[in-house]
Amino acid sequence: MNTTPKVAIIMGSKSDLNVMQDAADVLTELGVAYEITVVSAHRTPERMFSYAKSAADRGLKVIIAGAGGAAHLPGMVASLTHLPVIGVPVKSSNSIDGWDSLLSILQMPNGIPVATVALNAAKNAGLLAGQILATADEYLAQNLIKYKEDLKEKVEQSAEDMKREGYPSGF
Repeated sequence: MNTTPKVAIIMGSKSDLNVMQDAADVLTELGVAYEITVVSAHRTPERMFSYAKSAADRGLKVIIAGAGGAAHLPGMVASLTHLPVIGVPVKSSNSIDGWDSLLSILQMPNGIPVATVALNAAKNAGLLAGQILATADEYLAQNLIKYKEDLKEKVEQSAEDMKREGYPSGF
């Protein structure tokens, strides 16, 4: 694994780490170097501005931004960089069942796109970042193909287990 981070994982608060760790775990599994930190759009706007503006110059290729509540972090970061930003809406303690976070990230104005995954789906954000990078990295592409093959095998094994346990499948 190349140790120069290609993906940034940022979050509005350390309390989001329990969700965002899934992105880190899948990137590690795929062999993608990343960095991870807290960057709050509301509490540390200067830090967010500096972080987003310097990301490409530091060699980063994709930013995964998780945020709960008003969830401005992904969109604000996307407005400050040309890098792809993947937003992870986080169901937080001050959230309206996660809907506020999801809609804040989804409803970006034209010209400031943010790819958005499902509520608390940081794992999918990590996979999407890997897929973006794999367009120019054959080794990573092969890791993703293996990852998806492993998923397929798990489903096939589960189907076989259920059949052996006597569940009628008809297939």
